[in-house]
Amino acid sequence: PRVGAGAAGGAGLARGGARVGVGGRGKGGGVAARLLHEAGCRVVGFSDSKGGIYNGKGLDIPRVLRKVQEGARLGDLPDGDKITNAELLALPVDILIPAALEGAIHAGNAEAVRARLIVEGANGPTAAAADRILEAKGIRVVPEILANAGGVTVSYFEWVQDLQFYFWREEEINQRLKEIMVAAFRRVWDYAAEQRIAMRLAAMGLALRRVAEAHRIRGLYP
Repeated sequence: PRVGAGAAGGAGLARGGARVGVGGRGKGGGVAARLLHEAGCRVVGFSDSKGGIYNGKGLDIPRVLRKVQEGARLGDLPDGDKITNAELLALPVDILIPAALEGAIHAGNAEAVRARLIVEGANGPTAAAADRILEAKGIRVVPEILANAGGVTVSYFEWVQDLQFYFWREEEINQRLKEIMVAAFRRVWDYAAEQRIAMRLAAMGLALRRVAEAHRIRGLYP
């Protein structure tokens, strides 16, 4: 969500009121939908493995999550119209967050995507052939290597706390995570703009540069 908010601002989208579609309601998609709803975005589409729901005025995400937790299916809720996962990917939204399956966006459905910005919440949700189609359509993609790196970043925080006997409050962890993710996003966004390349290539390029520089300084066996 923090990277998505930064990307929305960079792409000229107002975070407040931005229309969002989220595919997946697990730890990635469910949390993203809740946090974006709290940030003032309109989550108009929401789906899981069994299908989803659409409401152009915006879904009441806390209520939807509560009802699903109680056993209801997304598509059966009276909060909006029942949609398929394929239909969710084709919704006319500002931000699309595929946060469920690998390869969800592929050459066969990329032309149907109408989002202005894609923030990858799952691992590898966009196939290479789809990347080229999306780029030709002018749709920006924030790659998963950046967008869903929050989990491994917090795992690093856990390691640091265990090693150094630190005990950080949740607020401290969230603040540290925000600082790291926003800084990482800004580096990738700026480099992509500077080199006039896609964000996925920019993220990979910066990562390789950092590894190469560390290897040069520290040697083969640091």
